[in-house]
Amino acid sequence: MTAPQTRGRWVAIVTGAISILIAVAYLVLITVLDSRGPLLPPPPEAMGIGVSAAPPAAVVAAPASADAATAPPRG
Repeated sequence: MTAPQTRGRWVAIVTGAISILIAVAYLVLITVLDSRGPLLPPPPEAMGIGVSAAPPAAVVAAPASADAATAPPRG
């Protein structure tokens, strides 16, 4: 083999070893993150929704006026 072929072979071996190390590190990271259990939703306080003990305010409709009850004149 000539010098450029030998150098190219070593580059291929080194880059292959680096890619295998990255793949193994990824699998280890996924295993660690997966072993922590299922994801739980955040509490309502984290979403900006306050938890209050008081019931929600009731909406009261205003009584309709006598004018509103009549039909508009036809023209």
